[in-house]
Formats: sequence, structure tokens, C-alpha cells
Amino acid sequence: MEKQKQTVSLHLVSAFLAMEPTDCVMSYARSLGGGSVTVDVQRFIWDHCISKAIGKCHAPYLKNFLKKLILEIESNRDDVLDELYELYSEFMISLKDDNTVKGNVRALKYISFLFPDDASCEDAMVRKMVVPLHCSLNMLEGDTGCSIWPASLFMSEFILSFPDMFSSKTCFEVGSGVGLVGICLSHVKASKVMLSDGDLSTLSNMKLNLKTNQMSTEDDEPVTSECLDLVKCLHLPWECASESILQGLKPDIILGADVIYDPLCLPHLVRVLSILLDKTKSSSQLPRVGCDGAIGSSHGHSDGCGSRDVAAACDSAGNAGPIEHPMAYVSSVIRNANTFDHFLALVNEANLAITDLTGTLQPASLLPYMQSYDRSSMRLFKLSSK
Repeated sequence: MEKQKQTVSLHLVSAFLAMEPTDCVMSYARSLGGGSVTVDVQRFIWDHCISKAIGKCHAPYLKNFLKKLILEIESNRDDVLDELYELYSEFMISLKDDNTVKGNVRALKYISFLFPDDASCEDAMVRKMVVPLHCSLNMLEGDTGCSIWPASLFMSEFILSFPDMFSSKTCFEVGSGVGLVGICLSHVKASKVMLSDGDLSTLSNMKLNLKTNQMSTEDDEPVTSECLDLVKCLHLPWECASESILQGLKPDIILGADVIYDPLCLPHLVRVLSILLDKTKSSSQLPRVGCDGAIGSSHGHSDGCGSRDVAAACDSAGNAGPIEHPMAYVSSVIRNANTFDHFLALVNEANLAITDLTGTLQPASLLPYMQSYDRSSMRLFKLSSK
């Protein structure tokens, strides 16, 4: 019972810091109190969430959470902490009633990746990696590059679950957004991390996030061979990306999260991937992960690789036989089957091989508190040059 309370407490704090919907945070608060938000639970929330968030958390979010918290407690005819009433009264005076997110509103979220030291042990201690990110609160209104998209969360879990695949490798991400994937690559000790985006505002916000996480960019200091944690940030619109610049990157691994979305952009994306994956221009060596396989239509979900083959490749880590060309890993939610089929056709025309690893290379669930994150809709693909 004590272990369960510790887990719920951790999930409550993590959900609050990540600015999960208030109903999600409230569900953990009820669970912690055995069905209601007791005075002890209120004190826990005040000490570990609210008091530490004052002046840092997005004020309308905190006001809305306080309102729901107080209404919940009052509806059960329980006592409300004076601190909660006092802070909510301050917000009523200082903030307008309209709490809706309009325009390009930014906030600082804290994404907590939770690592059980031993997943098979119920009493295992949990390690935590917390990533602060400046991001947009409006995913669909002109600020999409600064939002935290589900596919980037999934790609981050993938990297952190299989660190040996990325450790000591040169990694390049197309469409890096808030920079979360790059931060995770640095955490697993990739030898070189290169991030890119086609939007200058997104690129600026990405650099801010890297600095917030104590990472250096080329703007901060000269590039030297000793700066292993130095991240290269490139302004790279796909439609005008220079072939010579792409060839000069020479990555071992290319990553993309939620990049299969706009049919008009797909030809440019596939061109970029094709140049980066061209084995005649690359001298990189990678451990083999998975096996060759083709995917047909999106309407027929095929894994492409047998689970036994992929597991063996994962177990052997760096001991498997090397291959002489880079690999790309793309995580995505297929929102439109026609758009994805168009992507598959372009990949085939570019003479690239694509394998669906969704059913065979599942990352660990490192964001179990995040109820807004639907892992079941995620797909993971591997691309390589034929």
C-alpha cells in the first residue's frame, strides 16, 4: 500500500509539472486520498506542487487547477486549506476570468521520464529525468513547431529505452521542434547531435530549451573536438535544403517525429531523407537493428520484421554485424491514410526501404502519468537505402 501511494504521489507531481489537463491531476489527487481530496492530500499538493509553482507555472493553468481543486473539496463538504483559498483569491483579482488559450501563448512545462531501476520488482526505486521545455499551449494556431507533439514523446521514450543504439553515434533530426529528442540523444551520450527546423522562430525556441537544459549550441562557443555535448542547430527548410550541406552532415542515425503530415511537404522530406541515407556518400557503421522488409498500404498494418529477429538484434546491441549505411527512424501518428500512402509511394520511388517496427521494438513506458499521451496510436518506422 505504501509503495502504491508513492507511485500515485510521483504521478500526481509529474502530471502537474507537465501541465496535464486538470482532470488528470485531480484523478491522482483522489486516488492518493482514497477517493477524496483529504486535508493531508491538500497539504501534499501545496507543498510539492503549488508552492513551488508560484511565479513559475503558467498562471491561468494554476488558477484553473485551484478552482477545480477547491470545488472538489467543497462538494464533499471537507475543509479547504487556508493557503488554497488565499492564493485563489489573489488570482481572482490579478487575472481575468477568461482562461482560454489564445494566440501563441508559451509556458514552461517539465516533462518527467520515470525509470524503474528494475521493472520486475514491485519495490523498485524510480529514477527520474526531468526536462524543462518552453513550449506553445496552442498546438493548432500558428505555433505548431513549438508544441510538444505525441510522436516526439514516443521517439524520446525510444531513445531512452535503447540507449546503446544511439550512444557514440552521430545523430541528425529533421524537424526538431522544441528540441526534446536532441536533449534525450545528449542524455544517452550520442557522439554528435544535430538538430534542424525550417522555421526560425521554432529554431530560436529550440536553442532556448537547449540552454535551459544546460546544453551548448554553436552560437555559444566555437566548435572543438572536446565539446562532446555541443549541439548543432540548423535552419533547414526541406524545400530548399542544399544537397551538398546534407551530404556533409554524414549522420549515422536520422530521426524524425511527426514529420508525415502535409502532402505538399512530403516530396521535399523524402528528398532530404534520400540524400542523408545515400550509402554511396556515407562511411558510417551501425549495429544492425531489425531486418529488411517492405510495407504495403497503410490499410494493412504489417510489422515487416519478425519479433524474434528484432529482439535478437536488440539483445546483441553493438555486437551485431555492422552495416555500411545509415538508418532513419520515424515516429508518427497516421491521421490520414491517403497521406501516409502517398509517403510510402514517394519512399518507394526514391529507392528507399521502409520497415514497420511498431509491434517489435516497443520502448518502455516512461511517461505513465501522462493521460493525454496515447501511446497506442504511435507507429515507428525504419528507413534505409536499398
